[in-house]
Amino acid sequence: MNEDLRKMLEAAREASRGLNRCQEADINRLLLSAADKVEAAIDKILAANATDLARMDKDNPKYDRLKLTPDRIRAIAADMRSVASLPSPLRRTLAEWTQPNGMQIRKVSVPFGVVGVIYEARPNVSFDVFALCFKSVSFRRSYFGLSLGGSDADASNRAAVDVLRESLLAEGFDEHSVTLLPPDHEATQEMLQAVGYVDLVIPRGSSRLIRFVRDNARVPVIETGAGVCHCYFDASGDLQKGSAIVSNAKTRRVSVCNALDCLLIDRARLSDLPALVAPMAAKHVVVRADEESYAALAGKYPHLEHADDSDWGKEYLDYKMSVRTVDGLGGALDHIARHTSHHSESIVAEDADACRVFSQEVDAACVYTNLPTAFTDGGQFGFGAEIGISTQKLHARGPMALPEMTTYKYVISGDGQTRN
Repeated sequence: MNEDLRKMLEAAREASRGLNRCQEADINRLLLSAADKVEAAIDKILAANATDLARMDKDNPKYDRLKLTPDRIRAIAADMRSVASLPSPLRRTLAEWTQPNGMQIRKVSVPFGVVGVIYEARPNVSFDVFALCFKSVSFRRSYFGLSLGGSDADASNRAAVDVLRESLLAEGFDEHSVTLLPPDHEATQEMLQAVGYVDLVIPRGSSRLIRFVRDNARVPVIETGAGVCHCYFDASGDLQKGSAIVSNAKTRRVSVCNALDCLLIDRARLSDLPALVAPMAAKHVVVRADEESYAALAGKYPHLEHADDSDWGKEYLDYKMSVRTVDGLGGALDHIARHTSHHSESIVAEDADACRVFSQEVDAACVYTNLPTAFTDGGQFGFGAEIGISTQKLHARGPMALPEMTTYKYVISGDGQTRN
């Protein structure tokens, strides 16, 4: 291991020991103080962010995700305060029972320990990780923030860590409780191989980043997967609801993982397709349509292109969306089964049976009925903030918030029983 990186890891590990003595009230005080300092440092953070933005083409789909604004920073601070207000996820008794021999068994939530997070062009993640990971270690075990933020957001991430470290020092914590590693390939590899230093790695970014982490890590990984999100407009769908849902899911923020990528429409409702997608024309959304959908939209939607096979299962992160005509609910379910990333899927339908079957059969972390996929977010779920959206099935699935930042152990007590 690179000696400089080893020293950073060891300093962070040493700093983590002091957290063992912290109580929940200490952590909450720190988070509230940090939120205040983040708001007070808006100008500093925006200046650093402007440096990052200047290096990126405005047409890059990641530009909006990288961009911070006063309102976005205030929302970050609000999320930190929200996390502080939540009950601690630790030392909760998840289950308990007594065996016939009188042995008492409790399943209790405990922290993961050392968590490393790798993310790209997402400066807000620095603050979310800080809040959730500190809150989830209010008792007993320790955490240190080990982040690798990517070169696109390097100045923003450094400004964020500076503010967070100021908060740590002001509240009597060791500033090395949060560590930002260099945004380079070597540091990434070292963290992924840091057995004995890192207990868990969470990648948050493109499918390429996530595959790299999964394929190269020796430490455990929780994937926050890419979002290939579909919306199926059923034969029974309400056109007014559907138009609002599709537009919101696609255009609210195109560069985030819960943005809509593919609209599926029942062949029986093709005549309503122009009205269904009409609101997106003002946002210059390019619709890439299959032959039937293209014919229905020709001359009625200004930004129209022919789709090909590469459009199915594609995460655009841009003002683009594919449209495909399907044979009813069965056709929609078949398409989603082949092309889903297991992130978020939605149905617009008034038929209760169609909604029930869709919700039951679609294999995704979040399945919506008459709602946009834009709601897949820890804050919208009442979790305060999130580390990311997990698309795997082991341990965590969907928005990863405080409960998902813990694991568990069994605490067994008795009165001298012995085993036969």
